[in-house]
Amino acid sequence: MVTIKSERELTLMRQAGKILADTLALLEENIQPGITTARLDKIAHEYITKQNAWPSFKNYNGYPGSICVSLNNEIVHGIPGIRKLKEGDIISIDGGVCFGGYHADAARTFPVGEIRSEAQRLIEITKASFFEGIKFAREGMRLGDISNAIQVFVEENSYSVVRELVGHGIGSNLHEEPDVPNYGEKGRGIRLLEGMTLAVEPMVNEGGCEVRSLKDGWTYVTKDNTLSAHYENTIIVHDGDCEIITGL
Repeated sequence: MVTIKSERELTLMRQAGKILADTLALLEENIQPGITTARLDKIAHEYITKQNAWPSFKNYNGYPGSICVSLNNEIVHGIPGIRKLKEGDIISIDGGVCFGGYHADAARTFPVGEIRSEAQRLIEITKASFFEGIKFAREGMRLGDISNAIQVFVEENSYSVVRELVGHGIGSNLHEEPDVPNYGEKGRGIRLLEGMTLAVEPMVNEGGCEVRSLKDGWTYVTKDNTLSAHYENTIIVHDGDCEIITGL
């Protein structure tokens, strides 16, 4: 069931979103060749818990990390560990914060040092596709309007959207209805109403859209081993432009 949030609930989600935005900014400052993904996870965990909040992903369905850290051809759900970042990598960090019982969810893809121009363009198009989608995240539009706008923009730029993994509703649960695909038809899906809260998250591949999962049971990678980028924010639907609560 899709829920409409009260102003009290939205206030808690906004606070969770601010903490998450600050966490992602802190992680960006620490991204450099040689740092381990486990160290980034520790930085995130310590910062979030010092804000009297909790990392939403920690122990979620058994997930071991406080953030997801995915490198290069990894799409989402990479597990933090001993791997060290290398010059030229791209790193996708997906995080969640729970504050007062309400969640916010966001993701960014960052360069590690100097990266090739093609990788930088992938990051930029992925981010831009999110903003193309949320032009339609307003009361009275259909969910498919968001999905279609993302898909069209990505494919016009010669990339592909991941179809097996989607955005979602969010609130007192990290994942709520509805699913928010990054592909679809205009005018289809549920009608958007003021007070809906959604995590919109384009996952864009440099090559084909096909994915496969690794033996760790969590990490998804591109089937053709090309690069993948991820950009996500939690938004609140209004009767005009939506409100982004997890920074930019």
